[in-house]
Amino acid sequence: MPPELSPRIGSTACRTRAPERILLANPRGFCAGVKRAIETVETALRWAGAPVYVFHEIVHNTHVVRELGDRGALFVDRVDEVPRASLLIFSAHGVSPMERQLAKARGLRVVDATCPLVTKVHMEARRFAREGRTILLIGHQGHEEVVGTMGEAPDVIRLVISVEDVEKVKVEDPRRVAVITQTTLSLDETREV
Repeated sequence: MPPELSPRIGSTACRTRAPERILLANPRGFCAGVKRAIETVETALRWAGAPVYVFHEIVHNTHVVRELGDRGALFVDRVDEVPRASLLIFSAHGVSPMERQLAKARGLRVVDATCPLVTKVHMEARRFAREGRTILLIGHQGHEEVVGTMGEAPDVIRLVISVEDVEKVKVEDPRRVAVITQTTLSLDETREV
């Protein structure tokens, strides 16, 4: 055994390896879905002018939200806060079909900035629901993306975030279960679930 890995005789101390250096790229950038959503609001502000209404914060970044707000983006938490016939942008997190219907009923001009990966999860939720599956959605209660995804198949989606949550879920047929996740969760957050 190399000396740096061998325990010292008569000592409780043991070196296993040299400290590691972790290098982080700077600046770290946004994912493609976030970039696309920000560009969508910027383009709408250039073409339509202020105000441009955005359903929820376009992305979870206070600097971006503040800058877009300074340029005329108005962030709302309810579709009925938007004046009729106004321009409304759906955030990168996506929305439920109910919110889309409300926007249509109000005659809003809608631009959808939903991240394509979130849209894919929504499509999978609808497909699994059509197939008669119980869907386990790994995600955080109340997060905009989770709210939108659950709205795609509310009768068959069960929200879980821990192994304990999964153990409590009652399913009709364990062979007919599908699992989807909130796209912003890391592998570390979902691995055990």
